[in-house]
Amino acid sequence: MVKYSDIQIGDYLFGEFEGKKWEGEVTRLNGDEQQVCLQTEVQEFWFSTDHLHAIALNEEALLNLQFTKQPNDDGSVKYSKGPFRIVSPKAGDFSSIEMWYREDKRHHPKVHFVHQLQNQYHDMTKVYLTKDPM
Repeated sequence: MVKYSDIQIGDYLFGEFEGKKWEGEVTRLNGDEQQVCLQTEVQEFWFSTDHLHAIALNEEALLNLQFTKQPNDDGSVKYSKGPFRIVSPKAGDFSSIEMWYREDKRHHPKVHFVHQLQNQYHDMTKVYLTKDPM
């Protein structure tokens, strides 16, 4: 379950219906009923927050968001998208990342899911993080 207050338009989430999960992009929010509209590969669907699931932040998710990967000599891995950078302490470890954009550097932000990264990215760059290339 994802907290309604953590969701913003443009975020990527999974919506669950009848045991099947659909990945989609948040297109609309209904604050009165705390429902979220996801545009899936099929069509738009409305979901309550108890049927929404976060997408784990991992290498595959970053590459889907058009980040490029650069292994470092110390075993850490840097992921870049334009001037925005994320560093994980070692390959596959996203438990204590660092991220920066120009002079804004954040050590160990609470980012464990794609929508949290999208919201931090937007906060830092004022640009929405999407799957489309820059």
